[in-house]
Amino acid sequence: MAGRKAIVIGVLLAALAAASVCVAQVTRRDSSAMGKKIVKSDEEWKKILTPEQYEVTRKGGTECAFTGAYWDAHGEGIYRCVCCGNDLFDSRKKFNSGTGWPSFTAPVVRGNVEFKEDTSLFMKRTEVLCARCGAHLGHIFEDGPPPEGLRYCINSVALSFVPAK
Repeated sequence: MAGRKAIVIGVLLAALAAASVCVAQVTRRDSSAMGKKIVKSDEEWKKILTPEQYEVTRKGGTECAFTGAYWDAHGEGIYRCVCCGNDLFDSRKKFNSGTGWPSFTAPVVRGNVEFKEDTSLFMKRTEVLCARCGAHLGHIFEDGPPPEGLRYCINSVALSFVPAK
């Protein structure tokens, strides 16, 4: 029971930090995924992304909870990286975590995302990155539903949605 309380407190602290900071800066490093990498300069990214998309995906920011387009979306389809179009999450793996961000139990393909330790905001978390372009997507936590037990907590602004046909 104490472990569950700690998880709930951690989720609440993360939501509070994001709500008060809204665009929290996270230190980033280059990722090394399989396949063809997409590399662009900051100026190139700024030309194709909105200021909020750029701040979150290229600078490691976080959108405010309960403000993104997909936190309460229920359509069937695929969520892709807003920067490069990489398939990231299937709507069938999406669930309501109550945190205010879209939450998924698993990526479409494990190799489409990468992970990096994040110690910002006085917490130890695991950052989720697009394996193709290195975009900051959000974080992963071990408090999701069975069978995976994982919660990929992802910024809506880092995603584009392609409805199922």
